Amino acid sequence: MASQPLVELRGASKRFPTHTGGVHTAVRDLDLRVDAGEFVAVVGPTGCGKSTALSLISGLEPPSRGEALVRGVPVDGVPDGVGYMFQQDAVLPWRSVLDNVAAGPRYRGASRAAARDKARGWVDRVGLAAFEHYYPHQLSGGMRKRVALAQTLVNEPSVLLMDEPFSALDVQTRALMQDELLRLWAGTGAAVVFVTHDLDEAIALADRVVVMTASPATVKDSFPVPLARPRTVEEIRLTPQFLEIYREIWESLRTEVTITRERGAGHAA
Repeated sequence: MASQPLVELRGASKRFPTHTGGVHTAVRDLDLRVDAGEFVAVVGPTGCGKSTALSLISGLEPPSRGEALVRGVPVDGVPDGVGYMFQQDAVLPWRSVLDNVAAGPRYRGASRAAARDKARGWVDRVGLAAFEHYYPHQLSGGMRKRVALAQTLVNEPSVLLMDEPFSALDVQTRALMQDELLRLWAGTGAAVVFVTHDLDEAIALADRVVVMTASPATVKDSFPVPLARPRTVEEIRLTPQFLEIYREIWESLRTEVTITRERGAGHAA
């Protein structure tokens, strides 16, 4: 008997009302399973509904049809143990690095001293021990992302949802943050669902890459990524095996990107 996945979408669809009084279907009949300790990257054309899938898992949006489950329990509100890292960080400008990271434990009932002690450990783990009393405006973009990562991981989530968290960074900083994420995630047992437009990033990070169709999104293909761990993303990208996997996944993804582009051209004409 197959083990129960930590995260599951079963025939999940999501419809939103439009400003013209119509209905937009963002995702349709979406089936997705993610096991504990599994890193799954989700790729698809721009605007296809990838982020909506994360909203269903997190409880930020209820499905219009079908089910979203965490630990086998239907999602009703934000489930315990789910961490969410957005494209735009949620670092509060009036708080220091340390107090930004301590905010999560404080909200969960920890004393100020206990929250700061736990936060200090994570600030150190993301390489910002010398900056714990700095404020966000004093930090580089990469350092802010390290704070956001510590904010998310300090709560020890069993499910980590990531919506293009590194897309705004320059190429070198992005590679460093990808390595940092893999280092901090290793051994936690957390399930990761990582949405990205970057197929290189998806393959370098994930155990499995899920390709979504053009809007309304559903799962088109799922590709295992049999690359050994631990990984260094800049090194693994240069291997023949990486290139072979890239070509296979791109053949599936390219069709959906072309469909989306042709739809856009048709609307613009």
